[in-house]
Amino acid sequence: MDRQLLGALEAGGTKMVCATGYADGTVLESEEIPTTAPEETMRAVVAWYRGKGIAALGVGAFGPTAVDPASPRYGHILETPKTAWRHFDLLGSLAGPLGVPCGYDTDVNAACLGEATFGCARGLSDVVYLTIGTGVGAGVIVGGKLLHGMLHPEAGHILVTRDPRDTIGEHSGCPYHDNCLEGLIAGPGVKKRWGGRRASELAGDPEAMDLLAGYLAQALVTYTLCYSPEKIILGGGVSDHTPIVPLAREKCAELLNGYIATPEVEDIDTYIVNNSLDGKQGVMGCLELARRALEA
Repeated sequence: MDRQLLGALEAGGTKMVCATGYADGTVLESEEIPTTAPEETMRAVVAWYRGKGIAALGVGAFGPTAVDPASPRYGHILETPKTAWRHFDLLGSLAGPLGVPCGYDTDVNAACLGEATFGCARGLSDVVYLTIGTGVGAGVIVGGKLLHGMLHPEAGHILVTRDPRDTIGEHSGCPYHDNCLEGLIAGPGVKKRWGGRRASELAGDPEAMDLLAGYLAQALVTYTLCYSPEKIILGGGVSDHTPIVPLAREKCAELLNGYIATPEVEDIDTYIVNNSLDGKQGVMGCLELARRALEA
């Protein structure tokens, strides 16, 4: 099975990353297709895979999306801000035309799976992966299994306490919540607060980084206490292009205040870390989803 060609699709809100590779995590080729109207986008995606001879396809989709195979809406996009994609049968638009087994989960669960299978969380059974970019998403593995429950983790929208120094105004960058992590730390909130500037442009601003790191630290404490992961991994543009991770790591330790006395938390520099797969964790996780679909 290791040498059977597999397909991997990171189905994002701005782009679709189409790739092929093998079960050992090797990525052979990849191409980005812009995410436009659903039918137009998926026609282009199907055309890219057709004729490549993939044995199975793993899909990591933007959400919210239905990930329970028993649900009649399995594989559908749900109440996304991208209104044209609401209730679109993403999985059906691929499985039918391509005629291969398909594994399906969220994009951040796929990234978490990639890190747990091939990256810095390899061999661990309880992992949190958080991506901070245009939005904030979380993938969670508990007891060796991707966490779903009634839907899937939406831990990017946990509520945090506003910093009195924050100048963002009454409303955050999230249309649903004015004091959730995503609304205060992701791209739209950053731009709203700092005149359209991106987080990477503010990386040298100690006050800006301290503010953002404080919000992230609150969330990291919550994830540590509620999920009890063996490792927390951070990805996405804000994490990758600013010093927010080491700053938040230090603040997280201060907030925990010695309450969690485990070897993992006591070595917090290796407990809360940046991603380890050079941006390929999502695609590599999708390859693992494809492998599992082929074995099912």
